[in-house]
Amino acid sequence: MTDPRLGRRRFLGAAAGAAVATAAMPPAASAAPVAATPTAPRRRGPGGPAATFRWLGAAGWRIDVGTTTVLVDPYLSRFETGLFRPPFNQATALTVDTARIADHPGEPRAILVTHTHWDHYSDVPHIAERSGARVFGTLTAYHLGLANGLPTSQLSPVKGGEVLDLGECVVEVVAALHSRNGSYSLAFPGVRVEVPPKPATIADLPEGDTLAYQVTPRGGPSVFFMGASDFVERDLVGLAPDVAMVAVPSGDATHEYVPRLLSALDRPATVVPVHWDDFETALTNPPPVAPSDRDRLDRFVAEVRRVAPRTRVLVPEYLTPYTFA
Repeated sequence: MTDPRLGRRRFLGAAAGAAVATAAMPPAASAAPVAATPTAPRRRGPGGPAATFRWLGAAGWRIDVGTTTVLVDPYLSRFETGLFRPPFNQATALTVDTARIADHPGEPRAILVTHTHWDHYSDVPHIAERSGARVFGTLTAYHLGLANGLPTSQLSPVKGGEVLDLGECVVEVVAALHSRNGSYSLAFPGVRVEVPPKPATIADLPEGDTLAYQVTPRGGPSVFFMGASDFVERDLVGLAPDVAMVAVPSGDATHEYVPRLLSALDRPATVVPVHWDDFETALTNPPPVAPSDRDRLDRFVAEVRRVAPRTRVLVPEYLTPYTFA
């Protein structure tokens, strides 16, 4: 058990918020994709199928481009740890809820892991084993994959700087940082430099270093994905994504988070805040949000609009198909 005086957000240092202005909210999930922005992509290749993006909650995404499916941080089991309903139990057993996962991940070709905390990684071995998907992540993600029985043929360690051709899309790997809580620290720090015993509890999944990814379908647009609310500013310069899936900060430990981030990304046309929901409940719209998190997202949205008034803010709903044309 953690010290209850730390509080949920001081301990985790993840993200926060709630639904905001009605104009920014998407409609309820439907079979038809939602066109999310009228602006033309900054990066458009020689042509290709339209990409569809579905939010899986927390920092998770499903990307479908033609016949290719790519997942980012798919955490669908969403089991209780006490993080949202204290007391928090760091000895919570890792469980895979196959009924909740169902068909939401599709048949992915690749899984992009930003870091290895349980709310980003714990479902990854199961999804990879079931689908045969290749898992991209840090050396910690590689070693944890081996610990969970995945073969080396499905595990690709990356560091940042790699530009990977997945056929119908290109993935740029970006070195990043994990969020800092109010004590300028983070939950479960550390890395796995060798294969550990098979993880059994959430505390067995350390942060393991953090990455971000930029995914660019052949026909555009370019989309930047964060799994935690900190970044290496110099490593973002030149990416200039059309869309940025941005983790909402959990506190003020990172100086000028929104202005520095949007400046480094050259003020994307669309910003989609993520990791603000209660990710220990089912994927039911509207996304549940803790009262203490509502203010965080409101302030984040207001700051984006102040710093980049031409940028559209889209607050997503679960499993809703979005297109950015």
